[in-house]
Amino acid sequence: MILSTILAQAAAAVDSLATSGNALETAVSSISQLTMAEIVEYITNAGLTIASKILQIAIIWIIGRWLSKRLVNMTKAMMKKKNTDASIQSFLVSFIDIVALIVLLIIIISVVGIDTSSFVALFASAGVAIGMALSGTLQNFAGGVMVLIFRPYKVGDYIEAQGQAGTVKEIQIFNTLLQTPDNRIIIVPNGPLSTGIINNYSRETTRRVDFKFSISYGDDFELAKSVLLDIISKDARIMKDPAPFIELGAMNTSSIDITVRVWCNAADYWGIFFDMNKTVYATFPAKGLHFPFNTITVEMKKN
Repeated sequence: MILSTILAQAAAAVDSLATSGNALETAVSSISQLTMAEIVEYITNAGLTIASKILQIAIIWIIGRWLSKRLVNMTKAMMKKKNTDASIQSFLVSFIDIVALIVLLIIIISVVGIDTSSFVALFASAGVAIGMALSGTLQNFAGGVMVLIFRPYKVGDYIEAQGQAGTVKEIQIFNTLLQTPDNRIIIVPNGPLSTGIINNYSRETTRRVDFKFSISYGDDFELAKSVLLDIISKDARIMKDPAPFIELGAMNTSSIDITVRVWCNAADYWGIFFDMNKTVYATFPAKGLHFPFNTITVEMKKN
C-alpha cells in the first residue's frame, strides 16, 4: 500500500515536470517565431507600461504628501484658533500624519494593480500576530491617549519620569519629547509614562524651597536665625504667606544644621535657590558666623 502511494506520487511528479517542460517549450517556440521587430515592440510596450506606472506612483505620492501636509497645517490652524491645548495639538497632528501616510500607500498599491481587498483579508487574518508583534507600540499609543485624557502633564511642564527629567516639548502619538536644560531631546515612550510615577514640577503655581545651612559649635543660633530672616525679607520673590520657617534642624558631629523653608512662585524656584546660597556664603562670615569642617578630636593619655 505504501509502495503504491509512493509510485503514484512519483508518477504525478513526473507528469508535472513533463507539463512544465511542455509549457516552457511552447513559450520558447512562441518567442522563436517572433520577428526582431515584434520583440522590440513588445519590450517597448512593456517598458512604457512600467514607466507609466512609476510616473503615476510618483505623481500620486507628491500630490498625496502635499495634501496630507495641507491637512496637517489646516488642523493646526483650526486648533490654534480654538486655543486647543498644545498637548492635544501635537498628538492629533502626529496621528493625522500617520493615517494619511497609510491611506496614501493603500492608494498607490491599488494603482499598481494589486487588489486591495486581498490586503484587507491578509491584515485581518494576521491581526493577532501583528498585535503581538506590535504590543509595545500599541501600548505606547494607548499610553498617549491616556496622557491626553487624564493629563498628568502637558506641553511646557517640567517633569521627571522613567529616570529622565526635562520640559515637555511635544506629546506625539507614541512618544513624549523632553527638552533638557542643556538643550538635549529625550524621547520617552508613552506606555511607561502613563503607568509609571511622574514628578511634575510645574503642576502647581507655587513651590517650597528647602535649605540646610550649617554653623560651627559655639556660634549663636539666634544670631544666625536673625541674619537669615533679614536676607529673606530683602528678597521680594519670597512669599510672606506662608511664613518662612527657620529652626535648628540637627546637631551633627561637627556642625549645627539649620533648616530653612520658604515659599515662592514656581518660576522663581531656581533663582531663589542659587541666590540664597550665594548671599548666605557672603553674609555669615561678615556676621561672625563660621562654616564648619569635619573635625576629629584625639585624646592622648600618658601612662
